[in-house]
Amino acid sequence: MVGGLAVGGLSLVSTGTAVADPAVRSAFPDSGTLAEAGPDIVPCPGWGARPNKQIVPVWNQRPVKVLVHHTASPNQADTGRGAADALARSIQNYHMDARGWLDTGQHFTISRGGFVLEGRHRSLEVLRGGRQQVEGAHCSGQNVVAVGIENEGIYVDVDPPPALWNSLRDTCAYICAQYGIAPTEMYGHRDFKNTACPGDRLYGMLPRLRGEVAGILGRRLEAEATVKASWPLVRPGDSGATVLAVQHLLRDAGHDVPVDGAYSPAMTTAVRRFQAETKAEDANGIIGGESWPVLARTVRRGERSEAEKAVNVLAEERQVESVPDVVEHPEWQELLGTSGEPADSSADPVGPPR
Repeated sequence: MVGGLAVGGLSLVSTGTAVADPAVRSAFPDSGTLAEAGPDIVPCPGWGARPNKQIVPVWNQRPVKVLVHHTASPNQADTGRGAADALARSIQNYHMDARGWLDTGQHFTISRGGFVLEGRHRSLEVLRGGRQQVEGAHCSGQNVVAVGIENEGIYVDVDPPPALWNSLRDTCAYICAQYGIAPTEMYGHRDFKNTACPGDRLYGMLPRLRGEVAGILGRRLEAEATVKASWPLVRPGDSGATVLAVQHLLRDAGHDVPVDGAYSPAMTTAVRRFQAETKAEDANGIIGGESWPVLARTVRRGERSEAEKAVNVLAEERQVESVPDVVEHPEWQELLGTSGEPADSSADPVGPPR
């Protein structure tokens, strides 16, 4: 392109703005604002999408965050374009035939080879416009306020390949530029649901993603600004103080579980009962961003409850000298070691698109 730089399918116009992150600086030595062309995204007809079953809802409002997922499919060696197209078709078939959805659930899909594909019909068109949002089906409560991106593979124990990472970073930067979303407002699926998605390794890379996206957009973020307040993922097989605190909280909620700090099958059953009682969408025995806010109720000093015992367990584990008289969600996250910049808690609007 004339007067700019094209890297990894992302077109940039040079403005001489400094990039904070050294890794991004090397890839974008003269980084500036994103050009209107944006990243190279394969539209639905390009990968052989089926027609959507019903009209895709389009809202006259901008999303305010990006939600990162992994497909939890095998980390296949074939990283070619054909494999990317086949992935998009298999996801659409599953979402439409098994889930009964009107189309693919996520807005965009990124393959292990770094190919970026439109997911739900009209997502690319609407993104290019930068004023509306296609309603997705990637995370209930976040389908209008968040752009959903599926990343091919499973990233519990391994990092995503560089090609995928670079495309994720570039795509997020373009989305943020188009909608005016702050580069800090990128989250994982587990921040809102009881799920391991997008995998421990990819989720742990979100602070890096926020920093690199900020760099592409010409913003300088301090390290602490890239860390968002969250809830720890607690699952069967875990042990320690956090599990012990959860056991006290389950007892506080009326569930008889041992207080031994071990996430046993019996505890998994109790968690599932708690999740069913609280109408969690994912009543699967994993405690994530959907169940923690309900489980970690407000606790007041001196109430002598099981919930206060949970507070004391965590305070002792983290060697906290003084606990506030009232412990609410921010204080819980401090005690759990997952505090940071406040997370965006906005949820989908209720009612038909407007």
